[in-house]
Amino acid sequence: MEDKECCSWDGVECDKTTGHVIGLDLGCSWLFGPIHSNSSLFFLRHLRRLNLAGNDFNHSLLPSEFGKFKSLTHLNLSYSGFSGQIPYEISQLSSLVSLDLAFNWQLIEMPVWKRVVDNLTQLRELVLDYTNMYSIRPYSLMNLSSYLTTLSLIGCSLQGKLEDNILCLPSLQTLNLGWNWQLEGSLPMSNWSSSLKFLDLSYTSLSGELPDSIGYLKSLKYLYLRSCNFMGSIPASLGNLTQITYLYLSYNNFTGSIPASLGNLTQITYLDLSNNNFSGVLSSSLLNMPMLSELHLEHNQLVGPLPNSVSGLLNLTLLYLNSNFLNGTLPSWLFSLPSLVTLLLVDNQLSGEIGEFKSNSLEYLDLSGNPKTKFPFPNLRILDLSTNMFSGPLPGKYFKYLKAMTNVEEGGVKLYYMGEEYYQDSLKVTIKGQYIELERIQTFLTTIDFSKNSFKGEIPKIIGRLKSLKGLNFSHNNLTGYIPSSFGNLTNLEWLDLSSNKLTGEIPTQLVDLPWLEVLNLSQNQLTGHIPTGKQFNTFGNDSYTGNLGIMWISIVKNMQQP
Repeated sequence: MEDKECCSWDGVECDKTTGHVIGLDLGCSWLFGPIHSNSSLFFLRHLRRLNLAGNDFNHSLLPSEFGKFKSLTHLNLSYSGFSGQIPYEISQLSSLVSLDLAFNWQLIEMPVWKRVVDNLTQLRELVLDYTNMYSIRPYSLMNLSSYLTTLSLIGCSLQGKLEDNILCLPSLQTLNLGWNWQLEGSLPMSNWSSSLKFLDLSYTSLSGELPDSIGYLKSLKYLYLRSCNFMGSIPASLGNLTQITYLYLSYNNFTGSIPASLGNLTQITYLDLSNNNFSGVLSSSLLNMPMLSELHLEHNQLVGPLPNSVSGLLNLTLLYLNSNFLNGTLPSWLFSLPSLVTLLLVDNQLSGEIGEFKSNSLEYLDLSGNPKTKFPFPNLRILDLSTNMFSGPLPGKYFKYLKAMTNVEEGGVKLYYMGEEYYQDSLKVTIKGQYIELERIQTFLTTIDFSKNSFKGEIPKIIGRLKSLKGLNFSHNNLTGYIPSSFGNLTNLEWLDLSSNKLTGEIPTQLVDLPWLEVLNLSQNQLTGHIPTGKQFNTFGNDSYTGNLGIMWISIVKNMQQP
């Protein structure tokens, strides 16, 4: 019997009858250095649950003395910095129900793996993510415990052919084999484990077509098959997965039309079919999912007009339809989505007027790369209409509605809407003259890009009210008149591109007072007079002004000579 005083300590659990320590939770306890074989830990022979996760044992070997815990049912050594071979004594813990050795990068399963499979017949949870299983072949997984409910082998260098039997373990609910790039094979034609709720085979080399039998997984809630080599049409039987909430099939080689049966997935919140070769017309049933929050159909070969009417979509926050071959006019329902935050229609062939959006939460709208399509968006912070065929004057009356680009307070931008620190998805945008992809978009980024259109007339003075703007690009249009002196109010502006227009008059001296301006391009206009001096203007070279025959170039020379 152990000293009962310790039973009151944090992380210690004792048997109420015998006083034996049966549970020890030292997870994330800042332990450092090796566990020696004579450690008092190994005198706790009655332990049933042991958690040492989230400590740093400094790449030391896993002691064989762990095999002394004959009553152990739960062992968690994840994120703990062990290395070397797993001692075979671990395989003698025949009462183990849960074993978690994940994120011990240098921990090697061989040669104890076969003993683990053969002896730990009571296992219900086995987690070996990001350990070293390079020498282990998938066929050795076939004899795992029939009680196993969770098997997670993420990123453990597993290679070879995936055997059907792994997907047929009778009690299996969670299977995660993702990020094993050398894992090959195809999905079974039958005999799936009907209890599966979570299946992730993403970032593997699995190939072939999705079998109709995948529709038998009626309990499935999460299906991740992203970035594999699957091909062919996706089966209509996917519409039978009525419990599913997350479905990722992106970055494969799927072809054919998207089956209308997916409209039966009434519980789905996230659907990603992007970056495939889907073709055909978009079915209205796909846009009638009441719980759907995000829909990714970008980078496919979808054609035809968008459906004229949809129902539901009350929870849709993100809609990506960019880089397809969609045509026709923008349907009215597109402007009636009450929760919409992000809408991407880039690189299609859409046309028509842009209606008034009912969503007050719209923050990012990108229609670039479409023909002429005619906007009050109070929460927009990124507005990209570049590379279209828009013409006529700049819509000055709409700029006053861009409240998220207007509000500032001392010490920085006060955003009209404050969401999370980053949006979830990436986008491509021109920043400081460079066309780049932002993997994660900071919410304080506020930009307007109307470049490469046929806008004409004067630049509206009201733009000077958009005091939180970081970037403004009106290049490659037919704009005339003066550069508004109100631009001197854009004190957060970092890049300004008005090049390749027909602007006249002098450069406003008020621009000198823009403290953060890094990139200025006024080239290829009809500007005249002296170039302002001082502050940021002393850093701009000739290329900021080339093509303006009326500019007094002596000013540039003087500016560049100033210390």
